[in-house]
Amino acid sequence: MTRIVLSTGNIISGGPAIIRKPGISRSNLELVNSLRVSFSSAQQDYGAGLQCVQEPVNGTNGTSHAEVNGSRTPTSTADAWTAQEDDGTLYIPRIDWSTAGLQEDRAQYEITVKMFFLPTAPVAQRSAYIAQALDLVGKELGAGPEDLTVDLLIVSFPGISFEGDCEWEADKKNARMGNDADELATWEVLEGLHAQGRIGRLGLAEFGSEKLQRFLGKVQTRPAVDQINVKNCCSVPPPLVQFAKKENIELLTHSDSTDILPSGTLRELLGPREKGGADILAASGGDDSAQQKQEQEQGGLLKGDLLPEWVVKYTAFVKDRGVIENKGYFAGAELADAEEAGQRDSKRARTQ
Repeated sequence: MTRIVLSTGNIISGGPAIIRKPGISRSNLELVNSLRVSFSSAQQDYGAGLQCVQEPVNGTNGTSHAEVNGSRTPTSTADAWTAQEDDGTLYIPRIDWSTAGLQEDRAQYEITVKMFFLPTAPVAQRSAYIAQALDLVGKELGAGPEDLTVDLLIVSFPGISFEGDCEWEADKKNARMGNDADELATWEVLEGLHAQGRIGRLGLAEFGSEKLQRFLGKVQTRPAVDQINVKNCCSVPPPLVQFAKKENIELLTHSDSTDILPSGTLRELLGPREKGGADILAASGGDDSAQQKQEQEQGGLLKGDLLPEWVVKYTAFVKDRGVIENKGYFAGAELADAEEAGQRDSKRARTQ
């Protein structure tokens, strides 16, 4: 089993090719686009010292590095621009932490984090996912291990949304979505971080009036924020507006996807270059000829069942200047061989 961490870096400095345009409501587009740019940049940066394709120059007998849009195209393997740590975690791309950190004092920033738990990941591992995600965000923003303080952390649980022909119907459907016991168990972990002073305010995503009311009756630390996406509905459900006002809970709207990184999307991102991927993960066996399989084995591509587990989105907002200085994503996944994947699926079936 291999743990994989994907990172976008600071997408604010990446230009308009990364930032989601107004009107595009799916945050997974921003995530996928920024990961592609991050991979491409790393391939160029770390491929500089590797052997490059030699091609004729202007029809002469001379040779030069192959160029695409004015930049050379290295014939490097993924080892050049990814990094595997001592604990076996594979970073895609490799990260230069020496360039990380905020430009001003921490007090000048409002730091928000949104933690997405993906539907394919085991609930029992959520505490570990939270710890890993906060550690990565802390490094990116220049904080040491367990030193990151977050002003607002919003948690997004899988299987919850607002869908229906009207806001009243959407609110009723929402009451039956998700898993209350799993959500409460995860919230206890966040309450512990809140008690330690590492998180200022806690928030939820996609909780309707009935679901939120049940939740409030069973937690010690009340959510300060309820962030909802009404793109599949008409407007914010009136019962939720009334209940949130009564309980002094701030309602925010967003355009994030609950399943922000599906398995198919991640496999495509890391798959063969000819299919638009980063050429790290071997294609599915059913799609390859014997010759292609042999080439993949020689090339050292990763093989196995890919399972996205979590995504974290972070934002560092400079309060005095009213600008976002740093925004980006990390994502965690597991790559298991056929035997490990079978054991994992059997275990999940027994617990459901």
